[in-house]
Amino acid sequence: MFYVWRRKGRQLLHGIITFPHKTWKWLRWKYYLFFYTFKVIFYNEFISYGYVLEVAMEPMIWVVDHFAKALGPILVFGVVSLTSTIVAIVYIIGLPYYWNKSPTLTCFLMVLGHWILINIVFHFTMAAITDPGTPPKRILISEAVSVCKKCIAPKPPRTHHCSVCNRCILKMDHHCPWLNNCVGHFNHRHFYLYMVYMTMGTVFIMSLGFEIAYKEVWVGGSDGVGLSGAWDMFVAGDGDHDEEKQLEGYPVKLNGTHLMPLGDGTVGPAVRLETPEEEAERERRSYWYRFSIMYTAMLTTGVFCSLGGLATWHGRLVSRGETSIEAHINKKETERLAKTDQIYHNPYNFGVLENWKIFLGLTNGRDVRHVLLPSPHSPDGNGLTWPNSIISSAVHDKAA
Repeated sequence: MFYVWRRKGRQLLHGIITFPHKTWKWLRWKYYLFFYTFKVIFYNEFISYGYVLEVAMEPMIWVVDHFAKALGPILVFGVVSLTSTIVAIVYIIGLPYYWNKSPTLTCFLMVLGHWILINIVFHFTMAAITDPGTPPKRILISEAVSVCKKCIAPKPPRTHHCSVCNRCILKMDHHCPWLNNCVGHFNHRHFYLYMVYMTMGTVFIMSLGFEIAYKEVWVGGSDGVGLSGAWDMFVAGDGDHDEEKQLEGYPVKLNGTHLMPLGDGTVGPAVRLETPEEEAERERRSYWYRFSIMYTAMLTTGVFCSLGGLATWHGRLVSRGETSIEAHINKKETERLAKTDQIYHNPYNFGVLENWKIFLGLTNGRDVRHVLLPSPHSPDGNGLTWPNSIISSAVHDKAA
């Protein structure tokens, strides 16, 4: 009897010791059973982690697309409002300041500033209202490189589908929420020139407004203490302000509304004192004056950094004859061909100078005047077919 109980005890102890291992083995078996069952049901020869990630991100992409579409008009209104406030501040503060300083200089600055402003307004408006271009329907497209899986229609070269606009865009660069429009073949030039002229406008305001900001905000101007005085008071400490400083100057006499200097027993001309209401009004104007200057400085600095960097990057893309989407594609192709010791050539790169001429539409008699002055001319071509630099080079070499 004792041996029976001892054997059962050993079996129970062995079961307790091996329980974690058996549990882990059972869980692993269940995991593989579920995994292979799932693969049998949903097997797809072309499935990949990229495809799974794209399907998983589809709800998030849908939310972003529809949010951007609804937010577009609000952002356009914001751009127009902020630009209008800066222009109003320049007229109210900058124009009188420089007119009192030099009317001749002011006339020159007004011509220069309005040239920049007209170009900003023109190119922003054209970029926002010009249709970027879309492949026509029920028309044979001679150069179709693929079929859009969302439009179920052939796509010409350099054409991509915009999920926000829900259509294919010719030579699509990106969807710009600040324009509430796609940047494509027919409005790409307006988008880029808007960034260039807006950056020039911020430089114009910052360079001319620095003197005003220094005198009114840092030094203090004629109304109160500026930032330099406040900093000196902060460095000096609060203890020095507890003691009343002795006033220096001429003795005066007050009669409630006027201040009259006294000297050698005679009374000088009376100086009218401000009433509490007038003093409060002056302080209020001084506050909004300095606030407007600081608001303009911060906004123009932010726009200069953001749009200046964006314009520089897009300028590099134009120099290489590619859009922002094509830059990503060309980079991937370059890396792929480099593994097989091959060199990738962008078929739309005709050299820096020729790329800029094509982009700005400086052909058919058009020159730099169409860049310096507002011009609604359309780019060359219809966006359905594109000249190929590789084929052109091969034909040229064969003819030579």
